[in-house]
Amino acid sequence: MWQPDPSWTSLPAVGGGAATVGLWRGTERGRPAIIKRLRRPSGDDPPLLSDRTHAGYWRRELEVALDPARVDGPGLVPAVFLRCEEDDEGATLWTEEIVADPPPALFVARSLGRFAAAAAEVPGWAARRTLTDRLAIAEERGGWPTLGRTTLADVAEHLWEHRSAWLDRRDAGPHGRLHGDAVPANFVASRGSDVVAVDWQGFGSGPIGTDLGYYSLSTREDFEVLLDTFLGGIGEEGVVVDGEQVRVAAIVMSVYTVFSRAEWALSRVAPGAGALAGKFGHPSVAPHLRALQRQSAQIESLLG
Repeated sequence: MWQPDPSWTSLPAVGGGAATVGLWRGTERGRPAIIKRLRRPSGDDPPLLSDRTHAGYWRRELEVALDPARVDGPGLVPAVFLRCEEDDEGATLWTEEIVADPPPALFVARSLGRFAAAAAEVPGWAARRTLTDRLAIAEERGGWPTLGRTTLADVAEHLWEHRSAWLDRRDAGPHGRLHGDAVPANFVASRGSDVVAVDWQGFGSGPIGTDLGYYSLSTREDFEVLLDTFLGGIGEEGVVVDGEQVRVAAIVMSVYTVFSRAEWALSRVAPGAGALAGKFGHPSVAPHLRALQRQSAQIESLLG
C-alpha cells in the first residue's frame, strides 16, 4: 500500500480533485518540491473519473507531467516536473516548489488570452466539456433547488431553464486551450512574458473566454477591464476573434459557476435548524452570496 515519505510535510490540498489523495512539501535530488498523490479509480468510483474527456479525469495531471510541451506557452508555462511515478494504486508527481510574488491579475488575464489563442494540437486526454459536465452533475442533484427558496428564485429558475441555449451560444464561438482551474493560487510566478501555472488537472479545450470567466470570480478587477486585457493577449498571438463571442463564453462560465457554488454552499447548511434566510451570513455561505452580488452586471446580461 502506498504511503507518503515520513520526511514530507503535509499541505492542505486546496481545490484538489476527487482523485487527489494529498499534497506534501519535500525534496527531490536536493531541490525543494511539492509532491501530489493521485488515486486510481476503483470499481466503486463514478465513471467520469476514467473518462479522458471529462473535467474530472483522474490521470490528466500525470499526462501533463509526462508531456509538458502540451502546455508550455505561450502565455502560460508549467512549473518544472522533477519526477513522476505510476503504480497499481495511482501516481505520484514531484513538481518544483516556486517561492515568488504572484503575478498581477491583468498580467494573468493577458497570459490566459495568449494561451487560449495560440495554435496547438489538443491531446485526446484533454477535458472537453468542463462547464457542461459540471451542470450535468448539478442536474442529477435536481438543479438549484435551494436557491429556489431564496429571493433569487426567479433569476435562478430562468438561468437554469435556459442553460442549454446559453451553452450552445457559448459553444458557437472560437475554441482554444484552457488551463481549466483559473484561480490566483494556481498562477504562482512570472517567467519573462509568461505566467508559471500549476495544477493542470482541468487542462482542456473549449470556448475562448472560459478561463477568463472563471478567473474573474477570484479577482477584484473589473470584468470589462479583465476582458479587454484578455482580448489584448489574444491579439498578441496574431489571432482575430469576435469579442462578443468571447464575452459570452466568459459570462456564461462566471454566472453559471457562481450560481452553482452558491447552491452547493446553501444546500450544505439548509438541513440545520432555523430558517434558510438566517443562514445567509454563515461563513461557508456568505462569500458565495457576495460573489453573486459582484456578478450582477453579468447576470443581467443573461436575463434579456
